[in-house]
Amino acid sequence: MSDANTRHTRVPPPRAAHSVRSASRRVWLAGVGASAAALAAGAALSGLSGAGAVSPAYADAPPPSAGLDAFLALSRKLTGRTNLDPVLAKRVYAALSKMDSQADNLFAQNVATLNSWLQTHGGVPSDTVIAALQPDMPALAKTASAIVRAWYLGLVGDPPRVQVIAYENALMFDPVKDVLTVPSYCRDVPLYWAQKPTNA
Repeated sequence: MSDANTRHTRVPPPRAAHSVRSASRRVWLAGVGASAAALAAGAALSGLSGAGAVSPAYADAPPPSAGLDAFLALSRKLTGRTNLDPVLAKRVYAALSKMDSQADNLFAQNVATLNSWLQTHGGVPSDTVIAALQPDMPALAKTASAIVRAWYLGLVGDPPRVQVIAYENALMFDPVKDVLTVPSYCRDVPLYWAQKPTNA
């Protein structure tokens, strides 16, 4: 076979790379499908209400001014979840408030300010709130980030003083709960998965 022919011969990609690409494509297609469904639902809602467009979710009613209710209202906006666990909410709120207890309860003030800010910036998607706040209001961005972290990871505080607030109820497990069980214990010593098996 000549050099010209061998140059144009295609070698099929390794099977592992193909499966990764297929998985990425499935995730992308699922996202496109979810976006299309959301747009269709929005169009249906605007048709039912007789309005030309769906009003922002944050502009419906004024948020509570203080306390656990204000925190829950803010948490719903930041996480996009309406059914947050009220017992876990009390735990998260108490832990985050305690972190700022030395600063005249700065956390409660920031929660009220964030609720007001979201009320006037209803078009900002919940997943971009922290990035939108960061340039002009870094303290509020930090509070919003701490709230999201507490709900999704179940952690409050920074190293070396991190407090575990939740584990199996942390929101990070929700996207895969239909196919994976929450790991309930470590099956071996730390980093055991990085060691070469003895029978290999």
